[in-house]
Amino acid sequence: MMDFKTEKFEGPLGLLLQLIEQEELDITEVSLAKIADQYLDYIKKLDVANPDEMADFLVIAAKLLYIKSKALLPYLYTEKDEGIEELEQQLKMYKEFLEAMRIIEAMISRKKFMFAREFDKKAILANLKIFSPPAKLAKENLASVFRNLISQIKPEEEALEEEKLERKINIEDKILAIQKALLDKIRVNFSKFLAKAGSKTEVIVSFLAILELIKQRDIMVSQEGLFSEIIISGNKKF
Repeated sequence: MMDFKTEKFEGPLGLLLQLIEQEELDITEVSLAKIADQYLDYIKKLDVANPDEMADFLVIAAKLLYIKSKALLPYLYTEKDEGIEELEQQLKMYKEFLEAMRIIEAMISRKKFMFAREFDKKAILANLKIFSPPAKLAKENLASVFRNLISQIKPEEEALEEEKLERKINIEDKILAIQKALLDKIRVNFSKFLAKAGSKTEVIVSFLAILELIKQRDIMVSQEGLFSEIIISGNKKF
């Protein structure tokens, strides 16, 4: 990481943090604004920014900012304040996002959007079934063998296409269906409600009906986690 220079300090940012934590340097005498300006100038001169280096700078700079604000405004902090630990956790997540973004950008730049799964070549070859013809089979007999096989193959009858009449679906009917379901139960699973849908169109209309009921504040929707079950509950009696 680059070296920084202020009136009271010159060197890498990690050393500055170490001196301050060991109380060998007063944080209130260090201009963090100048350090930030120097780093921004450094970033502008780079052709490609290093995500890891940026994340490291943010972690240390955030710690310095926290220590300085605590020194200048001690009455805002309690003895058991855990702000720095929470801040470190958030910055760690930010670093992981930067790394993921770098990997995704590299994948997109290669214009390769399908990635094969790794496989064990030896295991595949070991389980590979190899055709072993009978020892007495001669090439002169192959023609008659194939003729017998072809004669046993029955032509498939082409089935006539059936015309299907699509059922007309409207959002009003779906709203009434949701309201009716909530009359019998306090809560309804969205997946069970969709299980009766006969087409993608009906799924979309059902989802729009839920959005409309949320907009009217007739229902509440909750979800405990990403990709978990969506729970619908009524705000009032219909």
